[in-house]
Amino acid sequence: MEACFLASNSFTKTLESATFPKRSSTQSQSKRVGLPSSITCCRMESSSPSGDDYKPSINTDWRSFRAKLVAAEKVSLPKLPTSIVGDLDTVVDQPQPITVGDKWAHTIHEPERGCLLLATEKLDGVHIFERTVILVLSTGPMGPSGIILNRPSLMSIKETRSTALDVAGTFSDRPLFFGGPLEEGLFLVRPKKDDDKVGGSGVFDEVMKGLYYGTKESVGCAAEMVKRNMVGLGDFRFFDGYCGWEKEQLNNEIRAGYWTVAACSPSVIELSNVGSAGLWEKILRLMGRRKVR
Repeated sequence: MEACFLASNSFTKTLESATFPKRSSTQSQSKRVGLPSSITCCRMESSSPSGDDYKPSINTDWRSFRAKLVAAEKVSLPKLPTSIVGDLDTVVDQPQPITVGDKWAHTIHEPERGCLLLATEKLDGVHIFERTVILVLSTGPMGPSGIILNRPSLMSIKETRSTALDVAGTFSDRPLFFGGPLEEGLFLVRPKKDDDKVGGSGVFDEVMKGLYYGTKESVGCAAEMVKRNMVGLGDFRFFDGYCGWEKEQLNNEIRAGYWTVAACSPSVIELSNVGSAGLWEKILRLMGRRKVR
């Protein structure tokens, strides 16, 4: 599999040439991002999150709260007739309740764990990134990392003969997605059951409320949880490869206009939708951008 390691001063040249060199052996052996490298599945031990994006687990979904604040900013008071100006205090004291639907998305100023990167028109013509939607998994000190959500390979794990993401054939028939040009096996999992044994296990890293990711080191534990009926096969999505940036590289690319940064509700990321067709357009519409190319 070809992969690219985009240095901070080479991204523009890479876009112009649209060629992605293979990584050197040094790059293959050294991982820059804070993906957990050792998890003892049978003992259900938690990996130790590293980096500045680690936050203690909380029961409330702070992203939904922020989305309500964003929605409130977009709501303006109607123009009032001069005859009722004297009752202005009464009107202000009875604001309309602000609600957000099950699916929402809005722009944010800088990347954070669990946010989305949407390719802009500046990446048109660069097939590997054109109209991509990238889920950011980490923003740690070694640099951000994420996976492309809308690049299905149209092949199953068994058909690609990938053994890194399969344990005893448990996931062999699951479709495999192209997650990015850097080599790594990853997966997302979101349990549908009310009793979230995935999060309770402490084995997987939570990206956003109810959505977790794991690596090839934790896939054995995932398979065991499927066998124990703690989670279903349809709750997983598997990726071959990921995207990585150096510490300030992604911020430079955002400032240059290559990416739109957005927050979204977990329901926007539908793991069961194998094709993921139209995900880029759908998110833009949720953000209020009605005119989509």
